[in-house]
Amino acid sequence: MGIIKECGGKMWMGERQWNRASEDFFESFRNYDEAGSPQRIQVLKYLVLANMLTGSEVNPFDSQETKPYKNDPQITAMTDLVDAYQRREVHAAEKILRENRSTIMDDAFIRSYIGELLRSLRTQYLIDLIKPYTRLELSFLAKQLNVDKEEVEELLIELILEGKVEGRIDQVAMRLELDRAQSLEKKRYAAMDKWTEALESVHAAVVGKNTGGGGGRAIDFPEPLGYS
Repeated sequence: MGIIKECGGKMWMGERQWNRASEDFFESFRNYDEAGSPQRIQVLKYLVLANMLTGSEVNPFDSQETKPYKNDPQITAMTDLVDAYQRREVHAAEKILRENRSTIMDDAFIRSYIGELLRSLRTQYLIDLIKPYTRLELSFLAKQLNVDKEEVEELLIELILEGKVEGRIDQVAMRLELDRAQSLEKKRYAAMDKWTEALESVHAAVVGKNTGGGGGRAIDFPEPLGYS
């Protein structure tokens, strides 16, 4: 059963179904562990990899089954990688990968997904990095991420298209322009819509009560959004 679930996990990884891959790898690890097979260590690495790709905040070593292996010499590098990933420390993650080729990068299966993992980590790091600013040079972002400007531009375009970043890229000046004012206006309009809905509910409740419709229900008003 262990090898069947391992193959299933690899299949789901190929289809980028990280959650399903994680589930199959966990079952595979548990079966190998119960049988005393040394393959449990390799599959545990696959489980950790899949778990990180899901973006889960849950540490895979928190479970009763995996916790005893957290300090295994073959696993400690993956443990450190999980810590760096959850703290969104992209440079620490890159250092761990460079210094632990034998336990991480020498595995062809793991190596084929490291690019995906680093891209995910860089994306999260980038979102955190740009938060305080209204405009940023792409060269500055590239330096912070230790990648070229073309890759930074690709990451930003993806984030803008997904709605995770409100802004645009000035390709002449090679600069990211963030629409802070536009984002605030959207929040204000959303708050006003909620207030309108709440007032309409109050009106309906009052009218219903005055016409003998019984007691009205409690109305939850949204928090006011201040104007700067």
